[in-house]
Amino acid sequence: MTDNITRPLPITVLGLGAMGTALVRSWLSKGRSVTVWNRTRVRAAPLAEAGATVAGTAAEAVAASPLVVTSLLDDASVGETLTTTDLAGVDLVNITTSTPAEARARAIWAEKRGARYLDGGIMAIPPMIGIEGSGAYVFYSGDRHLFEERREALIVPAEAEFVGEDAGFAALHDVALLSAMNGMFAGVMHAFALIRGEDIRPSEFAPLLSGWLVAMSRSVEKAAEQLESGDYTKGVVSNLAMQVAGNATLLRTAEEQRVSAELIAPYLALTERRLAQGHPDEDTTGVVELLIRS
Repeated sequence: MTDNITRPLPITVLGLGAMGTALVRSWLSKGRSVTVWNRTRVRAAPLAEAGATVAGTAAEAVAASPLVVTSLLDDASVGETLTTTDLAGVDLVNITTSTPAEARARAIWAEKRGARYLDGGIMAIPPMIGIEGSGAYVFYSGDRHLFEERREALIVPAEAEFVGEDAGFAALHDVALLSAMNGMFAGVMHAFALIRGEDIRPSEFAPLLSGWLVAMSRSVEKAAEQLESGDYTKGVVSNLAMQVAGNATLLRTAEEQRVSAELIAPYLALTERRLAQGHPDEDTTGVVELLIRS
């Protein structure tokens, strides 16, 4: 009798930190056969109880599945874990946080050893993984055919977005968004510091702050258009000269409130440099030119 049932692709996950564990649980919840390995074996015990197979070595884990996902500490850990492992015929998906250059080098390294390679950048925290509607997604870059063939498995933990065949693009997108996030956090913390010593409750100020940031985020698309056209004066509402004129008020207010301006001062200094170069009618987008090293 022929078994016409298509069985889900088995998956191996190397690395059982918070993210690796969340990934494993998401695949197990969908009936996937998952083999796991972690340098510290005790971390695998709860997953074994949930139905995962625990491998004794990384090599054993890799041999168990055609699709291998690495979620390790860093790029060096990936190399150390897989250095003596046979990767011939393996589909290697590396979601370990790395730089674009590390991802490109790892792709070449994997391909020389007979594996197809995808790099991933996870835009989520572990509690969002496997939760429908959480907003979690993963950038993937590298082997397009691998992405398309394994997409059904990859979209179980989070939505998947392929951003290019350059293996470094997932990491680049990841870090670019995280960098923007950190810049936003810097501004948020500075704003809260300004009101800290006053009779203003942070919880009452927070909706005003978040609403303002949402409104201001619309400028992102305008900046993109200016960068692509090369015309930084296109659609300008408040030009660089006006923006710089306001810098003094921002800095004096920080001084009056006894708040360090170290979170916003570097950006303000860049706008002043760009103005000094003779670009009063531009938008602030022109500061990008000061950040590019030749």
